[in-house]
Amino acid sequence: MGNKGTGRALRRGVALGLALVAVWGVSLTADFDALGSRLVRLGEEPGAAALLASQLGELPGGERGLTGWGRLLLSGSALLEQGEEAVLARRGAGDSQPEPPAVSDPADRDDVEQPDLMPPDQVEGIVEMTGRGKEGGQYLSNGGVYVYNRTGLELDASLLGEGAVDVPLGEGPQILIVHTHGSEAYSMTDGDLYQESDPFRTTDCTHNVVRVGEEMAKVFRAHGFQVIHDTTLCDYPAYNGAYDRSYAVVQQWLERYPTIKVVLDVHRDALEGSEGEIYKMVSIEAGEKVAQVMLVIGTDAGGNSHPRWRDNLAFALRLQENLVRGYASLARPAVLRKGRYNQQLCPGSILVEVGGHGNSLTEAIAGARLWADNVARTLLEMKS
Repeated sequence: MGNKGTGRALRRGVALGLALVAVWGVSLTADFDALGSRLVRLGEEPGAAALLASQLGELPGGERGLTGWGRLLLSGSALLEQGEEAVLARRGAGDSQPEPPAVSDPADRDDVEQPDLMPPDQVEGIVEMTGRGKEGGQYLSNGGVYVYNRTGLELDASLLGEGAVDVPLGEGPQILIVHTHGSEAYSMTDGDLYQESDPFRTTDCTHNVVRVGEEMAKVFRAHGFQVIHDTTLCDYPAYNGAYDRSYAVVQQWLERYPTIKVVLDVHRDALEGSEGEIYKMVSIEAGEKVAQVMLVIGTDAGGNSHPRWRDNLAFALRLQENLVRGYASLARPAVLRKGRYNQQLCPGSILVEVGGHGNSLTEAIAGARLWADNVARTLLEMKS
């Protein structure tokens, strides 16, 4: 770990040296009044701004300027300090939130391989982030509710008005909680230690997403719902075929209790940057830092039959509407994906991602309880 840190510091020092040379070269052919505009252009091509942007680490979203040792080194050179604006422009630091990093998600490939997750070099390798929707691009929006389209289909906001909420809640068990990837676990940064079965995974159900699902079940039961929480680890000992195994679990419970109308497949997300940094999804609710929650809705874009996916989406949007009204940023934008995630079995099915592997279990439980409380209230409104 020490050698990695030294190597990273050396690379950044070399980058700063090269940046100084680049800016010095500019200064030979331009007066200082024109230097700012030249540095901006450098940000568009290899040079000082590009080197700084790639080597000085992530800039906090919405803040102007660098921090830590990067700020100290930059302040030693008037030329480099002027170049900071070009770095900020290159990174789009004027946006209130950075874009989530692109990650390899096996769920888009029918869950054929396990993500290769590795711990960061140090605690500073975990980056806090709050996921928010925005207008345009792959985002569909209506009334403050955002849906991120990852299906590859050409969709527009009219989709958000399609589908019907078909979730009649009667007597008997009404909610089923399952875990396709039950061994998914969280960072141990809060002192919650566990024995790993794989990186960020454990079969100890007091420390993985099964524990998070049980906390949800407790909240639903407190509101008077009858809940079945199936704690089967469908991803252990083999990750491949986990959705086939959870399909059998869900189908078994639906056949036994036709009164079940809500099926929640509870997971945690995994977000890593290109340099190995880990992103934790957080929201501040009533002064408490909690994990954000994301709803994932499957479609037929992957080629499998799923005729009622718009009804699944309509149900998810009904929940999301109350979530965005009730909390500052607890809900990440919902996501539409290519796979079905067994949601073809019931129009009240949703895949629920509670935080990511950078979050702590404490944050995940806090976020899950707030989310379940709001969803329970929404279901009671629908029932009445």
